[in-house]
Amino acid sequence: MAVKKEWKRKLLLALAPLIYKVVMGFLLATCRKEMRGKETWQKMVASGQPFIIAFWHYNVLCACVAGGRLPMVGMVSPSKDGDFIARILRSRGIVPVRGSRSKGGVAAMKGVLKAVRQGLSPVIIADGSQGPAKVAQGGSIVIASRAGIPIVPMNWAFSRYKLFRSWDKTLLPMPFARMVWMIGEPLTVPAKLDSGGVEEYRLILEARLKDTYNKAWGEFSRQGHDEEL
Repeated sequence: MAVKKEWKRKLLLALAPLIYKVVMGFLLATCRKEMRGKETWQKMVASGQPFIIAFWHYNVLCACVAGGRLPMVGMVSPSKDGDFIARILRSRGIVPVRGSRSKGGVAAMKGVLKAVRQGLSPVIIADGSQGPAKVAQGGSIVIASRAGIPIVPMNWAFSRYKLFRSWDKTLLPMPFARMVWMIGEPLTVPAKLDSGGVEEYRLILEARLKDTYNKAWGEFSRQGHDEEL
């Protein structure tokens, strides 16, 4: 039985990038997309310098296609579920680095910093792989401080979608939905922050992420993506 389960898991791992490409490619291709903060995004990309892309975890299914051809590195949980995300990221041209706050975090951060020196922009889920939902963790602040790069907060909202009953209420857009991609003001973090400074800027980042979240869902007269649950 254990051998059979492992075989099925390996098959699903192999198929994950194709399934993601077909399903999410179709769903997002049918969406009517609207970008808020387009000038900010274009300016950051045109600079040719790395920057951190930060968003809430509920966006995880949509965010893999957000950066276009921007060279990126993503921190992925070392869990079994993270194996699937790592495969999908790699198929999208995003370099995965494995680690989380509770396991392998220091090594993962070193890997991300190395990738930044090579010109890659980190993609970071601001509330982590286990939450709490919509509460920023300090990892992106530490990376920004050590690497000397800004953080660009963003979130997505949809007119029609399905929610999974996960801790973050992961969102799956429905076909032909209207999509709003809300990009916030970049956050510049001072170098060599101590623990107090990390906390100060963590709160600033959290506020800016909440602002993009509220503005995005406000366009659909919603207080949030999970208000109906």
